[in-house]
Amino acid sequence: MGHGVAIVGAGYAGMAAAVTLVLRGIRPTVFESGPVAGGRARRVVTQGVEIDNGQHILVGAYSELFRLMHLVGVAGDAVLRLPLDLRYFDGFRLRARFPGSLGLLYALATAALPVAEKLSSVRFLRALQRAGFALEEDVTVEELLHRHGQHGKIGRYVWRPLCVSALNTPTDTASAQAFLVVVRDALFGGPGASDLALPRVDLSKLFPEPAAAYVERHGGEVRLGSTVRDLDALRGKYARIIVAVGPHQLKGLLPAGAPSYSYQPIYTCYLQYEQATRLPAPMLGMVDGLVQWVFDRGALTGEHGRLACVISAQGGHQELEHDAIAQRCHAELARLLPQLPQPRWARVIAEKRATIACTPGAKSVRLEVPGVTLAGDYLDPEYPPTLEAATRSGVRAATQVADALQNEAA
Repeated sequence: MGHGVAIVGAGYAGMAAAVTLVLRGIRPTVFESGPVAGGRARRVVTQGVEIDNGQHILVGAYSELFRLMHLVGVAGDAVLRLPLDLRYFDGFRLRARFPGSLGLLYALATAALPVAEKLSSVRFLRALQRAGFALEEDVTVEELLHRHGQHGKIGRYVWRPLCVSALNTPTDTASAQAFLVVVRDALFGGPGASDLALPRVDLSKLFPEPAAAYVERHGGEVRLGSTVRDLDALRGKYARIIVAVGPHQLKGLLPAGAPSYSYQPIYTCYLQYEQATRLPAPMLGMVDGLVQWVFDRGALTGEHGRLACVISAQGGHQELEHDAIAQRCHAELARLLPQLPQPRWARVIAEKRATIACTPGAKSVRLEVPGVTLAGDYLDPEYPPTLEAATRSGVRAATQVADALQNEAA
């Protein structure tokens, strides 16, 4: 048997695992097929333009990710932290001025909602608290909202957008239990848990690349452009293997036992306008159209005049050509920003298997392969497939491997 630990995949899960192993005194070797670290949240170059392969929103409740970011030396200003503030082009706003449940109650009280909806939403949240944010049997988010009368503006502007953003799954099929975990940690967590944390650097620089530098400073190795097609080639060289690739890539590495999942896409349309073009806020919501959220990259990353339109989960847009999607995004923005010029260029990034479909029971698959431990956002027992879930799974996998090696050495 070989020595050391190999990690296949340098995304958020793989690099979280690598950093955790280093902390345990183990020097891992990370194999990444792509030219940059990050996996499904990375920097890409398309037609000579360097952009992210998607626009991500972090929340203050992402405790493991922020812990590791701080550990590997990511600067605090790498994200723009804003107290919970959901703003829409049409004027609706849900703004929390205080942390925790007090801030949420303030936000509901001051939002432009009918009094009946405000009272209904408070009863809904209290019912969730009394139940410990747990369901006896998982149902869809739409069913949960129906049971508690969460329709009207509160459903339109708050619960359904929160579900689609966090779970990347439509409410009529999304897991209510996973949704409740998000509500619990983000809206009822400690100070700062409900903050929106918007990346101000590209997704590779946000954590994976600083993590890779940290690992290499401590004796590990990160091999970019190194594709692993057969785990047998690693078994003789390494005592343990952590496979931290997307679930759709498992069949090539573990053809005999790879689980099967359904997937949901995320489309991001970048529109480059004149440099003076800007939004009233770094992030704004949109309703009744294709685009759900639009981000001002100039305010966030210094890419002045560049707007990023996000379309989460499945929909009819998947049948459109990229040029048609870009035209639709521009048209929707132009209706809200009358002086908006034509874009200089547009790029559509389609991550067709961005996440697994976060449906009831979707994470019930378990896989045990001797000497192999899996890591990935699709494996967290509680969280929907987010960067926090990926980070947690990487830490968990590395801890299991380090414990096993320590026990064998004892």
